Amino acid sequence: MAELAFGIAAYAAYDPQPGNEPDICWPSQGGRGPDPSARPPVPLLLRRRISPIGQAALRVAWALPQVERARFVFASRNGEFDRTMTMLEQVAIEDGPSPADFSLGVHNALAGLLSICARNHGGHTALAAGVDSFGFGLMEAAACLLERPEDPVMLVYYDAALPPGYPDTAPACAPLALALVLVPPPEAATHIVMAATPAADTEPREAAAAVFLRFLRTMAPEASATGERMIWHWRHV
Repeated sequence: MAELAFGIAAYAAYDPQPGNEPDICWPSQGGRGPDPSARPPVPLLLRRRISPIGQAALRVAWALPQVERARFVFASRNGEFDRTMTMLEQVAIEDGPSPADFSLGVHNALAGLLSICARNHGGHTALAAGVDSFGFGLMEAAACLLERPEDPVMLVYYDAALPPGYPDTAPACAPLALALVLVPPPEAATHIVMAATPAADTEPREAAAAVFLRFLRTMAPEASATGERMIWHWRHV
């Protein structure tokens, strides 16, 4: 594929384990950014009847600037699987899913809730691509930015491991929520170029979202992650 270039105006990451707090970074050209603590608290609508991994996804998205005007791209390998399991169990006992679980059971439900709370009419996309969900989500976000560079794009990736009895494909899916605000390179201090090549017969290794987050935190010159179908490449420029 051709290379895609973009800037990272801000990012937030969260491992939804007890006692953990979101890791929020707002890079800026001058080395100083707005105070993340100045953001209003997460609205109740983004916390009620949402699974832990879903809450984590909405929490990191709400923590970032531009949430009121950015176009949303949500990506997840398993989505809120706990909710899906609950609905399947309700169907199995011939009770049927609750209205709340049913209405929030679609793959773009979290994006819809965030749009409502932020009063954001910019549109959103929700996708799932197995092990390659983060890579294709970032590609979609970068392509949206290329199409309309005047509008920031927020990528929200979230995933957690499947429950026992549902073997997951490698690599293991550790709980993680990661939100990125993409803007044209001149508008951000962090400039990234991404590319992808076919993975051929190479086995997937570490989850791409974890590799990319470490790449951001350490400011490493470049990084790569192997998925099921693609090998994802990133470099700082």
